Amino acid sequence: MTSPAIGHLRADGATLHYEVRGEGPLLLLIPGGTGGAASFDGVADALAADYTVASYDPRGMSRSPLDDPEAPQRVERHADDAFRLLELLSPDAPARVAACSSGAIVALHLLTTHPERIERVVAHEPPVVEVLPDAAEHRALLARVQDTFRREGLMPAAAVFAAGLRRPGADPVDVRAATELPPQAAARVERTMADMPYFLGRIVPAFMAYTPDVDRLEALSDRLVLAAGTDSRGELPYRPAAFLAERFGTELVHFPGGHTGLSTHPAEFGELLRKVLSA
Repeated sequence: MTSPAIGHLRADGATLHYEVRGEGPLLLLIPGGTGGAASFDGVADALAADYTVASYDPRGMSRSPLDDPEAPQRVERHADDAFRLLELLSPDAPARVAACSSGAIVALHLLTTHPERIERVVAHEPPVVEVLPDAAEHRALLARVQDTFRREGLMPAAAVFAAGLRRPGADPVDVRAATELPPQAAARVERTMADMPYFLGRIVPAFMAYTPDVDRLEALSDRLVLAAGTDSRGELPYRPAAFLAERFGTELVHFPGGHTGLSTHPAEFGELLRKVLSA
């Protein structure tokens, strides 16, 4: 793996750690969950053959500390961070963006607010559950997660959250077993577990309550690629991408693996991402 160039960008209320590899047009990678920039380590080098690849730790995660650790988190603020990185790294040309999970929510907002800066967005399973007809059920799930977090702590709350994400009728999920990944990915998970309370307590409730501007997204759908995992059909994070693709009359592109296919199938995921970005 090539060592990236490391940079730090002051944003409103945070200092962002970012990493840059390769040459060519800018490709900004927006991570989801607690993976940070490292979640793209399995694909960044290959993509850097065609692009200047930039990845980063979102504010409050890992190496991107908040000025105020108790500051509320909003999709809009995180999207502004991504915009600032675009302005810094590609001031004269629009960029491509690829994002997963909560990061894909950020990417959707970035597209609707700064379309002039975006050439193409690949959004893999953005859990924008507010677009779904049964959104009220998912609000109730988030309330249960937060109540469990307050009363019982992190791991019981994570178990409630994981159960709410799986497809109806699926076998119960052991949260600890769900994190069994290849050695490199497992080591990354271990390094980022410290971010789980922040993610589950602050990012999840704020981001999954976010409602995208669906009409605006539809108008920009020629530069939006909605994606989902081949193994996650029927799961909650899959459904908003499928719903929006059907509404927009666009293809839902299926990537290898499930919601975490980026980690479990990095080579195949990266190769398809490369093709989709250049299509």
